[in-house]
Amino acid sequence: MLYDLTVVQFSKMLNNLNHILDKAEAFAALKKVDMAVLLNSRLAPDQFNLIRQVQIACDTAKVGVARLTGNMDTVPKHDDSETTLAELRQRIASVLKYLEGFSEADFGHADKVHVSQPRWEGKYLTGYEFAIEHAVPNIYFHITTAYAILRHNGVEVGKKDYLGAMPYKVPVL
Repeated sequence: MLYDLTVVQFSKMLNNLNHILDKAEAFAALKKVDMAVLLNSRLAPDQFNLIRQVQIACDTAKVGVARLTGNMDTVPKHDDSETTLAELRQRIASVLKYLEGFSEADFGHADKVHVSQPRWEGKYLTGYEFAIEHAVPNIYFHITTAYAILRHNGVEVGKKDYLGAMPYKVPVL
């Protein structure tokens, strides 16, 4: 289950974010808006801009999976220096490629591992708790915020862009 909640969903949502960024690029070209304006936009003065929202979504995906599987030494390094859409796309692609390297078998004991971070001051969560209480909500928060920044700036994105393709089934009659 943790594989599906993390690798599968994180990959889907990062691909959806790429799609939303495609729409932002088209919008900028059509409206003759400098893409840097959108990339540096934020919803509130004390909130991160679009660039940082994408960076954190990527970090949540790669580090979350690495922590759950005990693979922190394999996490792709990004120096948070992206300033262009092309650089953000490259970062997303790097994380998607990294996630492709995991299988369900890698998550055999992920629900029981102890996950901690320096800011948690010695406290930890089990892998299961970390996934459902931190990693999953965190990636959704940052992708939702990226979506909202673009929507607020006039980019025509909707719920279907955010949710992406659904695995609908056709009933057999």
